[in-house]
Amino acid sequence: MDIDEPSPGPRPVTTIAWRLAHLIVGFAETNGTHFGGPRVEASCFPFAGSAEEALRQLDEQHEKWIQGVRDLGVVGLTEAQGPSQPAVFADAPMARLILYTNVEVIHHGAEVCLLRDLYLRAAQQHRGP
Repeated sequence: MDIDEPSPGPRPVTTIAWRLAHLIVGFAETNGTHFGGPRVEASCFPFAGSAEEALRQLDEQHEKWIQGVRDLGVVGLTEAQGPSQPAVFADAPMARLILYTNVEVIHHGAEVCLLRDLYLRAAQQHRGP
């Protein structure tokens, strides 16, 4: 879905693939700016070509993120996010970034689960009893 193109009607529902990619890039960006991973830009990210690959990317980036959060410790959670974040968040504590990331994971993860259930239910209805 190209969000730069105006749509004559309501925007289409984003896909499971889009939501997974959003989470993967979110983790990868934080891993790159705060946890020693490579710097990542969404426009250059090697997005998965299959569901299996997307889940592998999600697992890898999540594991790196989890380890990075653990390594922060209590003191690290209180330190400023720094200049790699938008200026409005540069002085905010790392705990804010971690909590926001959790909100994104809960939000989009729940949407993935709901869409998956809807797709499965639709497929069952098309097959009939």
